[in-house]
Amino acid sequence: MITFLSGGTGTPKLLRGMRSLIPDREMAVVVNTAEDAWVSGNHLSPDLDTVMYLFAGLADTGTWWGIAGDTFTTHDALLAWGGEEPLKIGDRDRAVHILRGELLRKGMRLTEAQGVIARRLGVEATLLPMADTPVATLLDTDLGLLHFQEYWVKHRGSPRVKEILRRFPEPPKATPEVLRAIREAEAVIIGPSNPVSSISPVLECAGVPGALGERFVIAVSPFIGDRPVSGPAADLMRAWGREPTSQGTADLYGDLVDLFVQDLRDPVQVKGAVRLDTLMRDGPAAEALAGEILKLVRGKSS
Repeated sequence: MITFLSGGTGTPKLLRGMRSLIPDREMAVVVNTAEDAWVSGNHLSPDLDTVMYLFAGLADTGTWWGIAGDTFTTHDALLAWGGEEPLKIGDRDRAVHILRGELLRKGMRLTEAQGVIARRLGVEATLLPMADTPVATLLDTDLGLLHFQEYWVKHRGSPRVKEILRRFPEPPKATPEVLRAIREAEAVIIGPSNPVSSISPVLECAGVPGALGERFVIAVSPFIGDRPVSGPAADLMRAWGREPTSQGTADLYGDLVDLFVQDLRDPVQVKGAVRLDTLMRDGPAAEALAGEILKLVRGKSS
């Protein structure tokens, strides 16, 4: 089994390629939940849902948000009748949020609720929220304190970010399922997701750093030069006090990573890094990168 640490865009692209090479049941994905929120009374878990929809064959791989071909009747009616909803949520996507919210209100752990929904969608991979307790990434911006979803979706990442805060009712700790998925893995791959908003929350969960220390860990940089392939990673890295480059990412992950992968075109030199084509513009490109990463995993194991 190979275990991935994932956010909602970069790593799912890599997972799309990996699915062409190994069976879904041989993959476990530990997913960031620090962008979760209750919206219109329902539980939104955007990164978790993106990964789940990918494995269920439902993902919109053009936007990497929601379900392909979804309709927005409920959202449009809500706005037309004077309601407010900062995120545009599709009707089938909303059904998942409603179901998850109901399961949580009945007392299920997030891990259990996610397992129920994934099984009903026919997902064979093991999909795990990083923790069962709530965590929120908040950004102190020119517009005030914003939840990450407000900043990135509602305001399209335009406010200047001054500080990044992680808020929670209790310090997050990895679930037994997450620790088992890491410790039993042949290798752990930290995908090219946002280091601050997607990967760091997972690494901050108690138990994760120690478990990673027992495994062979590969990390893939989301940067080429001082620009991320997608998303607000550069602005968030600066606000986090880190250099927005592959070197800054490698420094952030530190000794947790055994092998660092950066793009062939990256002008930044990270000592000891492996150079691969990390621009996953389409499915074949994602499969090619996944194949090269598998070679690195198998090479370490041989």
